[in-house]
Amino acid sequence: MYRCLVQTDALTAERIILGREESRHLQTVLRVREGETVELFDGAGLTRRVAVRTVSRSGLTLAPLEAPVAHPRLPTEVTLFASVIKRMDWTIEKAAELGATRVVPVLTERSVIRIAPDAREAKAERWRRIAEDSVRQCDGAWLPEILPPVTFEESLPRLAAEQPVFVAALSPSARPFREALAARPERPAKAGYYVGPEGDFTPAELERLLDAGAIPVSLGPRILRAETAALYGLSLLNATYLFL
Repeated sequence: MYRCLVQTDALTAERIILGREESRHLQTVLRVREGETVELFDGAGLTRRVAVRTVSRSGLTLAPLEAPVAHPRLPTEVTLFASVIKRMDWTIEKAAELGATRVVPVLTERSVIRIAPDAREAKAERWRRIAEDSVRQCDGAWLPEILPPVTFEESLPRLAAEQPVFVAALSPSARPFREALAARPERPAKAGYYVGPEGDFTPAELERLLDAGAIPVSLGPRILRAETAALYGLSLLNATYLFL
């Protein structure tokens, strides 16, 4: 079924008219026709099936087929603290698919990608569009919050609100991730997961994270690419916390 992201007030209206910009994806990419069914979603938990009544250059007129359907949030809010890497677009896409509540892009000392302060909001807006496309394609109802990139130091104060926070680490003190999760059988309201850049965190950065309460975890005997480490950790958190 075709899906379209709309504002909540449009989704809940009894007569729904989408202007040219709102309906651009449906008209120019998917080429919907009169009589076809579309699912609207607002990214905040509501979906609604509608029928296309008219198609014109100015937009679409839609008729509701059902009342809006409310989808609850996943039981644990998961925040991915992802160091900015070359394949950041892919990381954002997969984090949205896996139900991350928010993504905090972090500029670490060894980050290859550098983003000037005045370009950070524009970069975040691009990543939000990628997340929207991902949620549209995977039948999601909730959009993740994509924050503008922050420095490593700026990310640290957020740890207190996201406990427990796990950090992928290559240090000898790191215990297997699954074992660390099993040691905390209660399902928390929030959880965080830090992933380093291509060259990993510096020893000083890892020490700062551990001092702030992060739990070092191992992802196995192989050294994973940064984007793979993000996907691996989110999948484990999914299996442990989100779908019990």
